[in-house]
Amino acid sequence: MYQTAGVSLEEALIEESIMHYDVSRRDFLKLCGGTAAMLGLSQAWIPQIASALEQAAKRPPVIWLSFQSCSGCFESLAKADYPDVATIVLDIISLNYQEVIMAAAGTQSEKNLDDTVAAGGYITIVEGAIATGIPEAMMVGGKTSEEIVGEVTANGAATIAVGTCAAYGGVQAMNPNPTGAKGVSDVISTPVINIPGCPSNPDTMVSTITYYLLYKEAPKLDSKGRPKFAFSQKVHDNCDRRAHFDSGEYVEEFGGEEEAKNYCLYKMGCKGPETHSPCPLTLWNSKQNWCIGSGNGCIGCMEPDFWDEFAGFYDTLPNVPVPGFIGVKTSTDYIGSTLVTATMTGIGIHAIATAAKGRFKENDDISEGSDD
Repeated sequence: MYQTAGVSLEEALIEESIMHYDVSRRDFLKLCGGTAAMLGLSQAWIPQIASALEQAAKRPPVIWLSFQSCSGCFESLAKADYPDVATIVLDIISLNYQEVIMAAAGTQSEKNLDDTVAAGGYITIVEGAIATGIPEAMMVGGKTSEEIVGEVTANGAATIAVGTCAAYGGVQAMNPNPTGAKGVSDVISTPVINIPGCPSNPDTMVSTITYYLLYKEAPKLDSKGRPKFAFSQKVHDNCDRRAHFDSGEYVEEFGGEEEAKNYCLYKMGCKGPETHSPCPLTLWNSKQNWCIGSGNGCIGCMEPDFWDEFAGFYDTLPNVPVPGFIGVKTSTDYIGSTLVTATMTGIGIHAIATAAKGRFKENDDISEGSDD
């Protein structure tokens, strides 16, 4: 594939990627070198990025199914900034079916879906809960959501549930759950990668897809089916208001003096101490802000059953050790923090982080005492 006369294979890989992404060699190598330095790796890792970019450019077919949802997760993906959604859809994957943006309609759209399923080897992304109690509550083309997800995932290479609705049922599953809303993993027997959130974070979605493209396997998952590289830490571990929690400085009421000082929102119902999420690292809306940054506490939307277990979004979370007693234990170490920070910044940086997974093998599990 590569013309390597007079140059090494690694150099050829770099040149190939530079040509594909239309960037200067200097800028490309600067990105690679900076990434390696951030992770404490040698410059020898630079070719791994080029190789990853080349592999990612092969555009595997993707089917995106939408069920009981608000389409917020795809809208969230539209706010990805590196790579942006146009690059993802046009250069990285072949999005053969997605009801929000596809031009085809009616029988033509169903033919696109059927042809892709018949060919096999695709990635299935599911957004929205599956209606099992009242199957007719969610139907597309005369088929129930349970029928569709079963048929499509059976012949696919991987299944990714994006958003808490697809992962665990979402707000549709709130008691008494009249439609019998369930997550994808509850209705199919094949493995599912869960990327929860209401909505799911675009960086986490892109990074997970990239990981699969590179290694043709799912990343290591926690007990709730979430990628450990993104969900091994709690919001509390990386919150920029954590120092105020440790100092016993809390917002007592919205609009008060403490709020103006960006004190901790724990007493205002923040669920950050019990929520596993990279939100403080990735931020939202092209990395502009996040829930706590905007002055509201975390509602725990990355966790299963948050709609019931964390009900009362402004009620103080019980059973959280407070400063002056035993404190709140962080859920991973510095290496894990560095890895997730790098992973969330896009395909190039994610490639080198995951290429080093062997180096971090002993540190990638959630530490003892964490609710994984």
